[in-house]
Amino acid sequence: MGRGPAWERPRPHPRLAPTPGFLLPAREELPFLSALRARLRRRSRKAGRGRACALRGSAKPPAPARDPGPGRSVARSASPPARQSVCRSVSPSSGAIMAEAASQVLLGSGLTILSQPLMYVKVLVQVGYEPLPPTMGRNIFGRQVCQLPGLFCYAQHIMTIDGKCGLFKGLTPRLCSGAIGTVVHSKVLQRYQDCDNAEELKQGLATPPQKDVPSTFDRVIKETTREMMARSAATLVTHPFHVITLRSMVQFIGRETKYCGLCDSIITIYREEGILGFFAGLIPRLLGDIISLWLCNSLAYLVNTYALESGVSTMNEMKSYSQAVTGFFASMLTYPFVLISNLMAVNNCGLVGGCPPYAPIYSSWLDCWCALQKEGNLSRGNSLFFRKVPFGKTYCCDLRMLI
Repeated sequence: MGRGPAWERPRPHPRLAPTPGFLLPAREELPFLSALRARLRRRSRKAGRGRACALRGSAKPPAPARDPGPGRSVARSASPPARQSVCRSVSPSSGAIMAEAASQVLLGSGLTILSQPLMYVKVLVQVGYEPLPPTMGRNIFGRQVCQLPGLFCYAQHIMTIDGKCGLFKGLTPRLCSGAIGTVVHSKVLQRYQDCDNAEELKQGLATPPQKDVPSTFDRVIKETTREMMARSAATLVTHPFHVITLRSMVQFIGRETKYCGLCDSIITIYREEGILGFFAGLIPRLLGDIISLWLCNSLAYLVNTYALESGVSTMNEMKSYSQAVTGFFASMLTYPFVLISNLMAVNNCGLVGGCPPYAPIYSSWLDCWCALQKEGNLSRGNSLFFRKVPFGKTYCCDLRMLI
């Protein structure tokens, strides 16, 4: 049996990946922010479907044909069938699509501003910059260990040097990246949706609405493939802004002013590195996003299908949150790709934080991976709390880093 018309299509199953705002990769923001973003977006889509059903219910039936009388022929109506006319009347307009995209941009911009200090500290830790010496503290089990400063101490150190505004370095290119990425992501998914609607209208399918459609693995593959294409397109378009954001933050180490404005940064990168400079670290970032997406959706499908029973209210509520849990687990496994992408974006760019002694000159991202793996630093910056000094490392006060 074919699928129903566009307004009768059931709500996407919660085990599939929610559409992100794509302001930044999911592994670079707090898990509860990603869950909040996805929950608000699903609520807006549900409201849009409710308005479409209301319009469909209020559509008037066609008027009965008048009797032409004896000796007269009935002229064939040039109007399309009633079902197709209703489809055109309830299809989402371009204004509604743009309004939904605008709401996603505004929501994402607010979350980006709130998480900017967190990302700023995280990037500096990923590079290996440790401005404060370690102190004796206790871990979560109460054991006394030698710990590095956490998020709040690190942020307080930045504020003592640059003030509160210093915590928001690189915010402008990051906001541009988020807005453009959101639009590109929604446009790609809307293109797929338009193709499905055109195919249904062409085939003339008319099936009764189905309230509960089982989610098969084939459907998971289809939806995940579309989400992968949308994310990859958004990442490809917004990666130059991501590079500028990282380099603007790393300037704090050497107190440089090389990447100050957005336009000046674009000119500087193009003059020194050419077009390829805008895409430094793109390959590990794309690989990390793709692996994380497929791993997250596959685990969510297995958990919702085989671990949680359907028909129970508590189980249905748990299924709605299984995506966030599996997404967090997938982000932990693919974190090395994020770290290497950020390091390659600032490596050998003329800044102190991208050159020795903080980082050697890497020939490729695979060389960077092997070097970090030998040093045991593939998880550097993954946690900003309870940061203990790695075994065999000592703190150097002159370089302000662990050696």
